[in-house]
Amino acid sequence: MKTTNAKTRYHLCLVVLAAWLLGSGAGLAGDDGHNPITRQLMSLGEANPEIQGMLERSIAEAGKANPDPKTNPVRNLSDYYDFIDRASELIPKDVLENPSSLTRDQILQSICYFYFLVDQPLAELKGRGLFNNTIQYYGPFSAWLRDFANAWGAFLDTEVSWNEAVYQQFLDDPNFGLQKGWYEASTNWNTFNRFFSRYLRSPDMRPIASPDDPAVIVSPADSVPQGMWAIDENSNIRVDGGLKVKLATFFNIKDLLGEDSAYKEAFARGILTHTFLNVNDYHRYHFAVGGTIREKKVITRNVALEVEWSPEQGRYIPIDSTGWQFSQTLGYVIVETEEYGLVALIPMGMAQVSSVNFEDNVEVGATRTKGDTLGTFLFGGSDFIMLFQEKAGFEITAPIEHGIATKPDADHGRQVTTYQHVLMGEAYGVMRGQAASGAYMAAPPPP
Repeated sequence: MKTTNAKTRYHLCLVVLAAWLLGSGAGLAGDDGHNPITRQLMSLGEANPEIQGMLERSIAEAGKANPDPKTNPVRNLSDYYDFIDRASELIPKDVLENPSSLTRDQILQSICYFYFLVDQPLAELKGRGLFNNTIQYYGPFSAWLRDFANAWGAFLDTEVSWNEAVYQQFLDDPNFGLQKGWYEASTNWNTFNRFFSRYLRSPDMRPIASPDDPAVIVSPADSVPQGMWAIDENSNIRVDGGLKVKLATFFNIKDLLGEDSAYKEAFARGILTHTFLNVNDYHRYHFAVGGTIREKKVITRNVALEVEWSPEQGRYIPIDSTGWQFSQTLGYVIVETEEYGLVALIPMGMAQVSSVNFEDNVEVGATRTKGDTLGTFLFGGSDFIMLFQEKAGFEITAPIEHGIATKPDADHGRQVTTYQHVLMGEAYGVMRGQAASGAYMAAPPPP
């Protein structure tokens, strides 16, 4: 944040959350005082001492990265188990007695802190072929993270997760837009997930830009575009720098769509773009183009999030780095347009948003119109990738923040463009029907 007062409020928000998470035992605790998902992790560690040791070292490294016990209260395995008990029954809301518009960041900070503890580099994981050498990408622990996400998701599907006080806090936070008349009747929301996956009151709440012009790409979701990357002749994209990766890294489209996809080589010399949904955004996603569905798939992988602690801002920063998506749980549909070739629409769960859900009418062979509903995410922030073939000549037309190019911190080491937040249905880009320029553009993670 830009002012000392704002920093203090975020800091206090996180302190209260941490104290609450480490408070009394959760309601579903067993005889040992722990919840089933926590006992599952304890059993995993007992059966595999290597995992328990790595978790202890990750917690210790997190303590070095942020030594302040007020904003990083988990210091050992005992603390961590208590933390998981509370986190598995956390209602994502602001817990301050006098709530303000901090609700959005409160939720984001709670997610970030959860992953900060398991996103610390560990020497013993180097050379194992993981996306990063942190325990959240290590197979057995990654599987437990998926189970945790499912357990928390099951809780958020219960009526215990929603009440009038929770609703009022979201209503009072203008970031969620509940005062704008966009959404269905609030009486339809009887669980947190039902609120989070809320429907629009009518399609008119998100007008579709140039509905009769197939060249115009609309935003598939309320989100912030992150830029576009050229795909080379071998279906690789190149990612330079980043907060953790100092050297250029190449990611192949087949790793995104899967080895068995009929279209894994179809986007060579094309363009990749992705756009970030924050926790307060409308979380139903839509068709950015019209056409016929040629392939559909959901791929279960990691449930992970890269996180940095910022001492200057006094808060945790989520890193939506390009390339991270290639290791994450995702779904996709390949749409064939009439004039511009194939377009891949790839909703991707971020962190606990491990559930990618398509509408029942999204089936191979079906023809859908630009703006039709594609599916929904459940709780958390998310990402949405689109792939375009070379013949499309795709370019981003979304408005640039303040109309200027900005430069991130030195770790990124490149010039970037920062885009404004766009609503689903607003113009995102255009297909000019010519070879893509191959220009590399990117934006830093959202603040």
